[in-house]
Order: sequence, then structure tokens, then C-alpha cells
Amino acid sequence: MASTEQESAPVEVIAPQEVLYCKVCTFPIEYCEFGSSLTKCKEWLENENPSLFNKYYSEEALQAKIGTLSLEAQEKLDKDSAKKEAKAEAKADAALKKKMASQVTIKRIERNKRKHVTAIHGLEAFDVDLKKAAKFFAQKFATGASVTKNPQGLEEIVVQGDVSGEIVEMIEDGVGLLKNVPKDNIVEVEEKTKKGGA
Repeated sequence: MASTEQESAPVEVIAPQEVLYCKVCTFPIEYCEFGSSLTKCKEWLENENPSLFNKYYSEEALQAKIGTLSLEAQEKLDKDSAKKEAKAEAKADAALKKKMASQVTIKRIERNKRKHVTAIHGLEAFDVDLKKAAKFFAQKFATGASVTKNPQGLEEIVVQGDVSGEIVEMIEDGVGLLKNVPKDNIVEVEEKTKKGGA
């Protein structure tokens, strides 16, 4: 067999480009201006990497970017970005208020004379995964627990047995999945079944 020599030219290895992501809006820093929190992004970048801040947001860089825009377009751009930031802050505040106004209802329901079930609803407002929480309760109390829809159409966790007191204690102690639920938002309710009259 004849061997062929291949002339191998030195292959130029291209190193991957490193991209710096903003810790505020999670965009690459070149695209922070398209996010809803440009001023916070600018503050973060100025503290974190002043040279890149000067590259993108110094007076010369801004003049080069908007030099082609008319004054009216520039004012409109500033107004739009301020409006976008205000809207994002208002949305975040509304979500926080809704979260703090939400309540977790722990209801003890009597099935038969001595049999009880405990229903918990309202945990989803505090970013608790209901299926994981049901599994956690089932393991903790060695009993059955499931996610069902209540008559109002909302999802709730139903745990077999009278464990309402223990669940309240777990929420107050911030155990496992329940650490984000504030103590003040817990409501305990007892519901008894009505006996049918003849």
C-alpha cells in the first residue's frame, strides 16, 4: 500500500467567545436596553465592570448610538424606557401584594364519627408545588395525601387523618417546601358533617 502524505497546515483554533450576562435582567449586557429594568442594569454593570459600562453607556457611546436619531425620537425613546421600567416595577409590587394577601387555609373535616381528613389550600400562591407537598405530607405523617379540586374549582391537598395542628407547626417552623409561607397567612378551620334528619 502506498502511503500518502497529507500536508497539514497548522489549524487555527478559535476560542469560544465569552458572554457576560446581566445579573438583573439575565440578558447579555448588550441587550439590557431591551429589558424592563435598564437603570438597575446600568448600576450593576457600573459596579461590576466599569470598562464595559464605559463601552456601552458612556456619553460618547450613547451619542454614537443616538446620533442618527432626531431629538423627538430620542425623547420618545427615553419616555418609552421610563414607562417600561415603571410598568415592570408596578407589576412586581402587585405580585408581592397579592402574595402577602393570600391565605393558606387548613381545614379539618370530619368524615365519620372519629375519622377526619385535613384539606390545605392556598399554598400555590407561595410557589409551593402541590404534588411535591402532598408527597412530603404523605411521607411525614405515614398516611395518604393527594391533590384534588375542591367544590370551588381550586386545587387543594387532602391528607388523611387529623394532622392540622402538625401542619400549622410545620409551616410556622418553615420545614422543607413550606419555608416561603408566612406564619401570619395561616387560617385554621374546622368543618363538621351535618347529620341527616329523618
